[in-house]
Amino acid sequence: MDKILVTGNGPLNGTIPISGAKNAALPLMIALMLSEESLVLENVPRLADVDSLIRILENHGIDYRVEGKRRGTSEMSGRTIHFSAAEIIDTTAPYELVSKMRASFWVIGPLLARMGEARVSLPGGCAIGTRPVDLFIDSLAALGADISIDHGYINAFAPNGLKGTRYRFPKVSVGATHVLMMAASLAKGTTTIENAALEPEVVDLGTCLNAMGAKISGLGTSTITIEGVEKLHGARHRVVADRIEAGTFAMAVTMTGGEVYLKGVQPHLFQTVLDTLEKVGAEIEVDEGGIKVRRNGRALSPANVTTEPFPGFPTDLQAQFMALMTRANGTSEITETIFENRFMHVQELARLGADISLDGQKATVTGVEGLNGAEVMATDLRASVSLVIAALVADGETTVNRVYHLDRGFELLEEKLSKCGAKIVRIRD
Repeated sequence: MDKILVTGNGPLNGTIPISGAKNAALPLMIALMLSEESLVLENVPRLADVDSLIRILENHGIDYRVEGKRRGTSEMSGRTIHFSAAEIIDTTAPYELVSKMRASFWVIGPLLARMGEARVSLPGGCAIGTRPVDLFIDSLAALGADISIDHGYINAFAPNGLKGTRYRFPKVSVGATHVLMMAASLAKGTTTIENAALEPEVVDLGTCLNAMGAKISGLGTSTITIEGVEKLHGARHRVVADRIEAGTFAMAVTMTGGEVYLKGVQPHLFQTVLDTLEKVGAEIEVDEGGIKVRRNGRALSPANVTTEPFPGFPTDLQAQFMALMTRANGTSEITETIFENRFMHVQELARLGADISLDGQKATVTGVEGLNGAEVMATDLRASVSLVIAALVADGETTVNRVYHLDRGFELLEEKLSKCGAKIVRIRD
């Protein structure tokens, strides 16, 4: 099993191209099942989760082709992939595939809308809470689907098609908004989604669906309206930049000092994060091509954050921010409101010398003068990169084990950091 070895050293300086967002690419890849024509996705990141979803889609009959490198592109340029769902050969998503990645459960929406039926295993994914599927079931049932659960599978039927409706989510759910929006695109009549997720990845999916012929309005607001159409056609779409990756690197340079240009990302994707980093000591400069983050080495100020749905502070950056605050000059409080059981990184940061106490869903972080390298273990995707951020300033060497979590969501992490001066290498087992 691969490991990452990090040796704490000086500041980061250079340019980091921001990849396409995993959280946008996955629903876009699932949405292609709504049309018989081809969908071409640009800026698709090279990630384990993307590759896993491709294998799942192949099970349903989807063909794909990856374009070769164009002149002037580098290994850090996202892939362009041509997908075709001309024929759906199987409407069952089996346990052995769905259990490996939670987002694969979302195929239930396109299968039900296009084929009139779907049999999908209950999902798996990171151990960061139960994340039930009741919102998915309730919203699809509101469209007229007949749904039952049997032996770990959800059986959904709509032999006469789905029908538009007005549905209000009892709580905000990005995944359920994705699925309902996809399914409603082919429903008969108009669907209004209330309390919809506002995340940029939801907007990106809606933009792509509109390019495919859907009629969706209200993207980026809490009320989304979808006028159902008979069929969707092919399109070409570029995956939005990964705001979580950008926020992670912004925190890394805020931790180490130096100056890094985050190429290809815009502030509206994570403005709350940038505002928070300015409060703790970073300097932010924005231009048309990206964002420059710098810190001149002065002490970090503490800050309190509470994770919230977009545009609030994202839960997927909570662990990284906690690592940053371990070196602040004072005490910070971090409250997690999205997922339970998402503080598993605390004990690993403590192995590096962090001073963190827990009280339910609140973590109190008291900054320390220095961290020390140690052997640590990644517990989930975002927790794993928080350990890398801490290791960048720790005295000596830090070995991060179980980095397959990192490969699920961070494209070429070691290469990007190395080009900015970090001493980080992968040890292949």
